[in-house]
Amino acid sequence: MNDKESVSNPPLPRPLSVTGQDPEYWFGVTPGTGTSVNSGFAGIIAVVLTILLFVLIHFLPESYFRAMLLDRGPTQHAAVFLGIWSAAILLMKRRKLQIQRQSLQHPVIPENYDFVLSSNTADQVIRNIHAIAESPDRFIVFNRILIALSNLKNLGRVGDVDDILRSLAERDESSHQTSFATLGGFLWAIPVLGFIGTVLGLAQAIGNFSSLLDEQADVSGIVGELKQVTGGLSTAFETTLLALVIALVIQLWMTEQKKAEEVFLDDSQEYCLKQIVSRIRILPTKFNGESQD
Repeated sequence: MNDKESVSNPPLPRPLSVTGQDPEYWFGVTPGTGTSVNSGFAGIIAVVLTILLFVLIHFLPESYFRAMLLDRGPTQHAAVFLGIWSAAILLMKRRKLQIQRQSLQHPVIPENYDFVLSSNTADQVIRNIHAIAESPDRFIVFNRILIALSNLKNLGRVGDVDDILRSLAERDESSHQTSFATLGGFLWAIPVLGFIGTVLGLAQAIGNFSSLLDEQADVSGIVGELKQVTGGLSTAFETTLLALVIALVIQLWMTEQKKAEEVFLDDSQEYCLKQIVSRIRILPTKFNGESQD
């Protein structure tokens, strides 16, 4: 009997939830809206990962890679730290985008083609949205629709609803651009750190060469001590090399993430047009039994 009941009454799908999937919520951190990331939280993660990385590298056997990261001065450490910080932001943005995309798979309008969205049926759509998602205002698409429907009774034209949705889409586009501002700053700072390392390395090489000329009088002695000079040159070129490689990887990764978010925003706008604008009808308001146009 119980088996039959379980078959005939399948469990309802769990509502969508941002709080249950977003890593920022797991650690009790104030999250960014939409696909924005709390940069401070990502920075804490980057500090921990950077320390673990350099501790691990410290125990590796002698190699070119180990020497490049540990023996070339503090600019290497700073460039790696900013690179890991950028990667942490991009990974969390990717996860947030996956969460937001789930909302596009759930229609909020009843499948009945006779259904007309109006000020009288807006509450039904709002209830559908709250049944689909917990805290639906955390989802970009649902938040747009809720704001538009909450103003529906005060509007007189279908185009007014469309205008509100377009205004919200522009606001989300602006937030999308702002969410990459920190990464843009890091992409500027990482190559600069490489150039600073180059300057420090060249200064070290020139200083060692000047000391070498003062201490050694014969050519054989100078040739034997040239390793001190080449060490400074290694610092000069490897710091720039590492910084440029990190910046290149982050730039390509950020470009791909930015494109994916722009596609999502376009899909969100199309979703709102199909679900809301194309199904809405402004009905005349009645006063004292008479319709008022």
